[in-house]
Amino acid sequence: MDQIIQMASDVLLGLGAFGAALYCIVLSRRLKRFNNLENGVGGAVAVLSAQVDDMTRTLDQARRAAGHSSETLTALTERAEDASRKLELMLAALNDLPDASSEPVRAPATEAARDEDWAAQSSQDEKPVETAVFATRRSAV
Repeated sequence: MDQIIQMASDVLLGLGAFGAALYCIVLSRRLKRFNNLENGVGGAVAVLSAQVDDMTRTLDQARRAAGHSSETLTALTERAEDASRKLELMLAALNDLPDASSEPVRAPATEAARDEDWAAQSSQDEKPVETAVFATRRSAV
């Protein structure tokens, strides 16, 4: 009886080992298909990894281009502000010029003539002086 029990346990142990071997073979085949670089998840991971690398390179190029554009825009803005200041000064200087309808200013030949011209002009200058007001708008950068 003892031998029969021992033989039955050996048969059951062999069947268990055979079942485990069969399970390992099936699992190995599934794992190979899962990691297949053409059709499986391994291929999808490889493709996604390549796409991430491409997107990283593209993002770096876009950052460099944006930095360059920002520097160029800053330089152009500074040039425009300088030109605006110059134009304001020119317009202010134009307001100081006599009207085109008035007579051209001639330099008097003698000191007495200069005094007479000055007296004549001072009587004409009693009109209120119009001054132009210039305002600039600067946006925060």
